[in-house]
Parts: sequence; C-alpha cells; structure tokens
Amino acid sequence: MFGIPGKQAVTITPRAAAQIAKLMERDSHKGLRIGVKKGGCAGMEYTMEYATEVDPHDEVVEQDGARVMIAPMAQMFLFGTEIDYEVSLLESGFKFNNPNVEDACGCGESIKFKDVDALAAEQSK
Repeated sequence: MFGIPGKQAVTITPRAAAQIAKLMERDSHKGLRIGVKKGGCAGMEYTMEYATEVDPHDEVVEQDGARVMIAPMAQMFLFGTEIDYEVSLLESGFKFNNPNVEDACGCGESIKFKDVDALAAEQSK
C-alpha cells in the first residue's frame, strides 16, 4: 500500500526470522501480524499477534521461513523498520528499529512517530 517497488516494507534480521519461524511452526500459524495502536505514555504502541490467515490488504514480508504481515493502517508507520530479536540476561523479545520514530517513553514500550505529512514526504523520496 505504501511500499516502494522492489523494496521490502520491513527487514527481518536472521535472529528474528528464526524466532518467527519457530513461533509459526509451533501452532501452525501463517505468521505474525504487526501493527500500531494508540496507547502508552508516548502515544502509540506496537502490536504483534499470531495470524491464522493472510488478509488481502496486509503487506507480506517473507524471509528464511518467517512471514510477517503488516496491518494496512500500520504500513506507513512501519516502512523501513528493521525487526530484530534480542536475548539478554533478564529478558528476550522483538525489537523494532524504526526510522519513523521521533521519541519513545523511558521504558521503551511506547513511541511517538514523526508528523504524518513528514513521513509521507520521506517515503516518497
């Protein structure tokens, strides 16, 4: 929907692809659907859920056995994002390295995106 021909909407690191493929295999899911919603102290939060089917309006990115679907309303906000999977001593989880984020709260759970008009202008370059 907001893509550039020949360029994937998001990139997936090998660690993230391995984890997504593992999660897909566990319960025969079609992939992970990612999106954004209003919430948190910075204004927006990422969402992730197992997908049992691919919506025809989803942007689909497949890599190394992993499939990520981007919900239509989130595509503009997630374009150019790198999805990684990090493991540390205290926690593990997906990390979004998103060039469209202007600010984040102290805990890192919520984000604020650049102005929508500025995002559209950047992505059309």
